[in-house]
Amino acid sequence: MRFTILDRYMLTELAGPFVFGLSAFTLIFAATEILNIGKLVSNEHAPLWAALLVFAWSLPADIVLVIPMALLLGTLLAIQRLSGESEIAAMKAAGITFARIVAPLLAVGILMSFVTLYLQEGLVPYADDQLIEIENNVINHVSAFSRDLTVSAPLPGGGRQVTVATAYEPNSRALLHVTLIQYDNHNDPRQIVFADRAEFTADKWTLQNSSVYRFNPDGTTLAEPRIPQQEVEIGERPTDLMKRMSNDDPENMSRSEIADVVRSGQLTEPEVRKYVTTYQEKLARPFACFVFILIAIPFGLRSMRTSGSASLGFGLSLVIVFVYYVVMTVCSFAAEAFLSFAAFWAWVPNLLFTAIGLNRLRHAAMV
Repeated sequence: MRFTILDRYMLTELAGPFVFGLSAFTLIFAATEILNIGKLVSNEHAPLWAALLVFAWSLPADIVLVIPMALLLGTLLAIQRLSGESEIAAMKAAGITFARIVAPLLAVGILMSFVTLYLQEGLVPYADDQLIEIENNVINHVSAFSRDLTVSAPLPGGGRQVTVATAYEPNSRALLHVTLIQYDNHNDPRQIVFADRAEFTADKWTLQNSSVYRFNPDGTTLAEPRIPQQEVEIGERPTDLMKRMSNDDPENMSRSEIADVVRSGQLTEPEVRKYVTTYQEKLARPFACFVFILIAIPFGLRSMRTSGSASLGFGLSLVIVFVYYVVMTVCSFAAEAFLSFAAFWAWVPNLLFTAIGLNRLRHAAMV
């Protein structure tokens, strides 16, 4: 297949409604964020510039959600117009197959799926990092952690080390009131370290004003109080800690960051289920762009042929999106319950709607 006048014409027909849908759905999501700006300025006494930055950095996540919806609405409106003015019938009369007519739209769906995946994995996590930093450092002026931090890491010679801290200073990247407990292969404590703080500089953690207590196999204890500085390996970097402890939400992470957190071994079993399920879903969700275009084509031909109202297309797109996300929510619960099949359940909504779309498209092509 080569790019032809037909392809250019179909893409032009899609472009206008897509931009309209993107703007409309983005404004709906942005309305909530605008209300948050007012609350930040009036209730939290946040600077106006900080509230505006919070609004700006929250938009990328909304846009990733909006793109599939905008493609759905854009395709419905474009096919409605072409069908209502008998342009599709004229193309068929000229010998162009229905599959060839809609091929440019399906190609856009595939392309936009990968674009959405790129934005989800690259732009959204970065924007969320900036959002958290502004909220913690400028608006709230509090630690990023709302609960005690605990890190468990294996030791090179066997055993494990558990690190507990009560707070974290984002500006200095320091843990406060740190306790390190080292266990041997038999899970018996062999060393406890207490420190006022642990600072991360030059890719390493340094304990300040620490005291070390070693438990020997013969039952004796060796104490080393008041050590000014000593280097330790905690098992996570400050950026990893902030991701895991301040967000505690895999939706705000990229798939690579979710995989790193899961591999760290710091999660409880319910958290592992949530993280693994989200990891699989984040690969499947962007391809809703293709699925929505596929299912919108036959709906635009049949359900909207007698009406030229854009409001009907907007309402129908909301119904399709609602049903899709209800199915996705049900599958998400199933994925968490049957973790071994999480990858399968993540793709069930796309597979189900693709089957429906192909079936309706086949019947529409015969008309």
